[in-house]
Amino acid sequence: MSHLTPDSDFRAGFVSFVGRPNVGKSTLTNALVGEKVAITSSKPQTTRRAIRGIVHQGNGQLIVVDTPGMHRPRTLLGERLNSIVQDTLADVDIVGFCIPANEKIGPGDKYINEQLDSFPRAKKVAIVTKIDAASRPAVAQQLLAVSELRDWEAIVPISSTSRIQLDTLTTQLIKLMPTSQALYPSDAITDESIEARVSELIREAVLEGVEDELPHSIAVTIDDMIERDDKDLVEIYANLFVERDSQKGIIIGHKGERLQDVGARARVQIEKLVGKQVFLSIRVKVAKDWQRDPKQLGRLGF
Repeated sequence: MSHLTPDSDFRAGFVSFVGRPNVGKSTLTNALVGEKVAITSSKPQTTRRAIRGIVHQGNGQLIVVDTPGMHRPRTLLGERLNSIVQDTLADVDIVGFCIPANEKIGPGDKYINEQLDSFPRAKKVAIVTKIDAASRPAVAQQLLAVSELRDWEAIVPISSTSRIQLDTLTTQLIKLMPTSQALYPSDAITDESIEARVSELIREAVLEGVEDELPHSIAVTIDDMIERDDKDLVEIYANLFVERDSQKGIIIGHKGERLQDVGARARVQIEKLVGKQVFLSIRVKVAKDWQRDPKQLGRLGF
């Protein structure tokens, strides 16, 4: 049977998870897809593109669009990230609003809940995340508080890291999708290119090792990826851009130690992805105030 056979019971469509920065949207995306398609970090605004992960079930297919966290922007980069969210949400079938079980509903959540009214086409589902980090009464209280925000199609409590109720969430989301043939082949897990995924893994390794003031200042581009025919080896040449010379020093570290550490961490993840040994060269460069400069943003792919 071809993966594109129409079936009256098969459902497929797009879901996007929204929520304040750092509520676990990328972790949830990866948990549903079953493979790492979106990088994760404890730093807010880690996600910068709409990344699609594909979840396959016998009766349907979910295309999960992981977007940047919604926030009030302070730079041109912030504005562009917000417009990615707006464009994505205008097109999806379902918006899943992620609210952590272990934090009270705050002004940021209310702001996003109001924004959801601008997307009348999408069905709205509430997802209470991180339920393993809260007591049962706290989870129950949060579910009640969430139910008062609006009239949801469904409210699903989950934990991505402990894999609690992920199947329930998948089933609920597929049920709300339109009947459709599969939109992607059955072996696809993302539409991100290998280069894009590699550059993201490098950025994730940097984010793990740097101070809080740096995350937004970091951008990664790939100059070249060369597969050596004679060896089971991929050579990767990457650029890591920061906004100021002082940041360049922070990333390189004492005698280059920090950069070596970043390279080692990134290489482990990249080798998992490409299934070969990797030679990784990272050059750190300064692109002055690139977050505020339209030309440089364009060059760096925003």
